[in-house]
Amino acid sequence: MVYEFWLAGLQGVAAYKRIRLRECMKTAKAIYYIEETQLRQFEFLNEKDRNKIMQAQKNSCFRTDYEKMKEKGIRFVPYFSEEYPDNLKEIADPPYALYVKGSLPDKKAKKAAVIGARRCTPYGEKYAIDFARALAACGVEVISGMARGIDGMGHRGALLSGGKTYAVLGSGVDVCYPREHIGLYVDILEQGGGILSEQPPGTAPLAQNFPARNRIISGLSDVILVMEAGKKSGSLITVDLALEQGRDIYALPGPVNSALSDGCNRLIRQGAGILLSPEALLEEWGIEKSGTSEGSKKEIKNEKMLESAEKLVYSCLGLYPKDLDQLVRETKLDIKALLEKLVSLELQGYVREISKNHYIISE
Repeated sequence: MVYEFWLAGLQGVAAYKRIRLRECMKTAKAIYYIEETQLRQFEFLNEKDRNKIMQAQKNSCFRTDYEKMKEKGIRFVPYFSEEYPDNLKEIADPPYALYVKGSLPDKKAKKAAVIGARRCTPYGEKYAIDFARALAACGVEVISGMARGIDGMGHRGALLSGGKTYAVLGSGVDVCYPREHIGLYVDILEQGGGILSEQPPGTAPLAQNFPARNRIISGLSDVILVMEAGKKSGSLITVDLALEQGRDIYALPGPVNSALSDGCNRLIRQGAGILLSPEALLEEWGIEKSGTSEGSKKEIKNEKMLESAEKLVYSCLGLYPKDLDQLVRETKLDIKALLEKLVSLELQGYVREISKNHYIISE
């Protein structure tokens, strides 16, 4: 496996070429020790590819890096592993390998990507949570990119129902980005989901990694749900990739005067499925909707027992983190009183501090 790790980390040679070379050579170890004269027999490799491979053969640090990766609890799943997702093998340019914290999506489960604008509106936030929550409650696994906005809301909605969700990062799986989603990152893992990337551990969240990341989000999924997207939204790039991969597209209709619904409304006009309600979508898929959980009923009942000041603070919180400054402005409480109420709510299980001085509601 250590030679597969070496081949996965080989920069400058397209993944599909490495996969094809590995098929020809049978093992990654054989590629590590291949002679230049033999490399020239493969016409799909150009001079630059051959030079990259010969240069990479001089690297002896990969064994140490492989052991460090395992020490961090990161799993390595190459293309030729039985664990590698079947859906990803169907796309035109599958990653040579995935680095994984936690678990991989269930091959037998239905999987839906929930994507959309980073600077989403309350409308988009609400329906991203509602759809993800309802789908996950029925066993649908939610895939997204853990970005701010719709991505984060999709993950959080799935977690609220006790379902599994998977985040595909544009950084290494040991690099939480954005940093304020560290609570979400931890919750995904604690609830049995996974953090995935094709980037080696330690890779920074570089801008060029994200378009490539999007093909993995759509590739892992059976359907794509676009909750909010502007006319030139990056989410539409994911949609284009999904269409090339043969995935079904659904979009949430929005107000005609909302710039963040323009992309969704255009998708519907072009033939995308329309998201009217989670119930309608589940019925279309032939999946029976789950009922309200006992935990949710208990939470609704107990909320009435909160003090008025606690209710005020609680009402200002949602599933998107708010910091103390924002809560002071919205509640009009002084910082001391606000902290007292937050501590009380946290002890009662109503709110959570997901990173320093950033709060969300709990399940």
